[in-house]
Amino acid sequence: MTANEHVQGSRSGTGGEQVSVLLIADPGEPAALAERIAEDLPERLRNSGRLERQWTTYVRNEPYLPDEQADFADVIDTVDPSSEQEDIVVYLTDLPRREDTLPVVADVSADHKFALISVAGVGGIDIERRVRTVTELAIARVLGEPELMPPGAARRFPCVQTEDGLRYLAPSGLRRLRLLSGMVRANRPWRLVTGLSKVLVGAFATGAIALATNTIWLFADTMGPWRMSAVTVLSIVAMILWLIIEHELWERPKSPEERNRSVLYNTATIVTLVIGVIVLHVALFGLLLFTACLTLPSELLSRILGHGVNFSDYLTLAWLLASIATIGGALGSGLEDDAAVREAAYGVRQRQRLEETRQPSNEAE
Repeated sequence: MTANEHVQGSRSGTGGEQVSVLLIADPGEPAALAERIAEDLPERLRNSGRLERQWTTYVRNEPYLPDEQADFADVIDTVDPSSEQEDIVVYLTDLPRREDTLPVVADVSADHKFALISVAGVGGIDIERRVRTVTELAIARVLGEPELMPPGAARRFPCVQTEDGLRYLAPSGLRRLRLLSGMVRANRPWRLVTGLSKVLVGAFATGAIALATNTIWLFADTMGPWRMSAVTVLSIVAMILWLIIEHELWERPKSPEERNRSVLYNTATIVTLVIGVIVLHVALFGLLLFTACLTLPSELLSRILGHGVNFSDYLTLAWLLASIATIGGALGSGLEDDAAVREAAYGVRQRQRLEETRQPSNEAE
């Protein structure tokens, strides 16, 4: 299965040594990163090494790695870099790879001219620069040319020898948090709001109906910040629990060996849902605040509350309405398409990708 295969870079001359690099990437964030990295990788490598050498990069979108626990040797056999026409093959995956509990950033085999890079292992901040650095580091190791390494890259990523080559670990300090943030970034939690369009509409309708009830006005005026905060937390928790239960997002370990993996995947899913639901809550707050200011006269609100009304009263009312609407949205999430919600679950997405990977081979049989 080949998708979006094309040439990147430039051939600014016919003379000199020609070196080609194939970037294979999993769908999603790794594929987008591969496209961007391939654009300037030839020029960066040419400036760092021999000026007469000509670099060419290719990008292919294809998932090969079905399991984060796959041995590097098995990955080499699956990808089979020797069958490719390019000189060097670099595979970008969003699966987290670990050595015991230490996050693995890359595995490099100079013999097979192949490198496997875990995008999740570099963290959730400044991903493109970090993945580019690891890619250049891996290419330098494959060719045995230290001058191609970005400055300080070899010191930043600890290296250990393995049976199949070299293994680069995440930099020391907050390694597990770095891995978790990379997994959450791969989930793209900001897309959860757009994916839950029916929930957003249903939640807004719930809030708009509640806005027409003067009892809600009195509640907002008398509850106080602590109770309002408690209602907000409860509404967000209710939405998250409902999404997990309704769409079966929870990873259940089938063996003691899978327990650590399940904990990591479930944590990434929860953090993703927390971010997505908070964004949804803030969006509801803004929409309901605008609606309240537009449709609810201050004179009417003042008559019911028994005191003068200012903008802070509208803020408090919108705060309570957003919490009520979030709970209503949790009930509406059952109407949402599973695919839209499951994109936020790391383990579920990987299982879906594995099934898609197996389908062509089953059809071929």
